[in-house]
Amino acid sequence: MALVPYVENAVPILSKFHNSSAQFRFANHDISLTQDWKSLGVAAVVWDAAVVMCMYLEMGKVELKKTKAIELGAGTGLVGIVAALMGAEVTITDRQPALEFLAANVKANLPPDSQGSTLVSELSWGEGLDRYPPAGFDLVLGADIIYLEDTFVPLLQTLEHLCSDSTVVLLACKIRYKRDTNFLSMLKKTFAVEEVHYDKQRDIHVYKAWKLSQRKDL
Repeated sequence: MALVPYVENAVPILSKFHNSSAQFRFANHDISLTQDWKSLGVAAVVWDAAVVMCMYLEMGKVELKKTKAIELGAGTGLVGIVAALMGAEVTITDRQPALEFLAANVKANLPPDSQGSTLVSELSWGEGLDRYPPAGFDLVLGADIIYLEDTFVPLLQTLEHLCSDSTVVLLACKIRYKRDTNFLSMLKKTFAVEEVHYDKQRDIHVYKAWKLSQRKDL
């Protein structure tokens, strides 16, 4: 079932989401992603936050080679795919209904030498976290995952579980509602948070977060 109601061409600005594919070029690779708004809704289209996150990764301000990374709420998988192409060992996660779709996009866009260090895995925030190593990742990535208030507490629980004192969290999002800033306030109770990039054209913010025990220069 779609996560949001599907209405064919209801809003002209959303027409790009009804396309069956979306093309990009990142990390010197052409990437072609299948989209399926009708079946999977928001989980199966490429949102601007994912594009801006990939642009930020290409700026080289975050070390990716041989970095153990995990993407939360991956959707089409664009961010995780780009991180893998740039040398990271990536676990690309989403909820069970989106996994088959996500895995197909990952397989279609990663060369064999990158697929061996990439895992597509189910992760519903706050659930079954023991399947993931505590404090086991160097980098946590999330693009446009801050929008449902009911998910804020389990998302924070998930971040707490995945992050060590040296983990960097990158979140790309559009600030649409007061609840979005409320999440950032909740995050700041246990993480230091700073805005590291803003794409004015797309109105997307990129935030960097790290546990409060960390040094700011990590």
